[in-house]
Amino acid sequence: MSSLNSTTASHPPTFLLLGIPGLEKEQFWIAFPFCITYALGVLGNIILLIVIKTEPSLHEPMYLFLAMLACTDLVLSTSMLPKMLAIFWRGSREIGFVACLVQLFFVHNFTAVESGVLMAMALDRYFAICHPLRHSSILSTQVVAALGSLVLLRGVLMVSPTCFLLHRQDFCRHRVISHSYCEHMAVVKLVCEDTRVNAAYGIAVAFAVAAFDLTVITVSYAMIVREVLKLPSSDTQIKAFNTCVSHVCVILVFYVPALFTSLTHRFGHSIPQHVHILVGNLYMLVPPTLNPIIYGLRTKQLRDKIVLLFQWKGI
Repeated sequence: MSSLNSTTASHPPTFLLLGIPGLEKEQFWIAFPFCITYALGVLGNIILLIVIKTEPSLHEPMYLFLAMLACTDLVLSTSMLPKMLAIFWRGSREIGFVACLVQLFFVHNFTAVESGVLMAMALDRYFAICHPLRHSSILSTQVVAALGSLVLLRGVLMVSPTCFLLHRQDFCRHRVISHSYCEHMAVVKLVCEDTRVNAAYGIAVAFAVAAFDLTVITVSYAMIVREVLKLPSSDTQIKAFNTCVSHVCVILVFYVPALFTSLTHRFGHSIPQHVHILVGNLYMLVPPTLNPIIYGLRTKQLRDKIVLLFQWKGI
């Protein structure tokens, strides 16, 4: 019996999520802009999905990848915000151990998926501008679906070990997570064993995903710029660049907060904890809200279809 107990990890049945430490009194009011942002993001992404699904002319690689981005944003924001609002408004801080690991998996997996979808969208822009005659044959519907599946599979394979590691480790009696959702390193801090493997693996995964995706994005856009500058007229160059503006804006919206969050966690020790957590929360909420707005405003074909949809609904 003792040998059985020694091989069985002990962990609490539930954790307590603090929300935003240091802003406990303000959390109730902070929840309102968070809720509005979330609602706008859900509405915008659902509208995008409806328009892309119902309009055959939008069944092109660019819009299919945009639909993947919308689905990813919906899952990412929904995996953490409902529980966060329950903490802020109802004081419902308890979360089950397994539920916490599931939330951790979805948050980190779909963050990696979003990065991969942005990389795939950069490849789409490269083929559309540098190889326009072969664009539709290279990025067929089957290839787009395969790329989306590979991006999802990569996230699952890279994030799953973090959950398995935590499930096999012993946790201390202290079960308070100083965060508003089950973030990986916030949960790792509650483990009573050596957590160097957890920390090293988490950093390695984040670096591998970001380094690979950003390299592909950078190389794609470097080749796009080189190709566009060869075009004879400035009007043609501007038109070509305009097709990339929306994607570049979405990349900046996603990666700039991610970089800021990562740097402040590593080096910003003088920055208050509530600032870290607020930035982390906004990083999960702002991109899903801005992405459909950026594409809806910047892409004429999509904007026209959205207007037609609202006119048909009598709005």
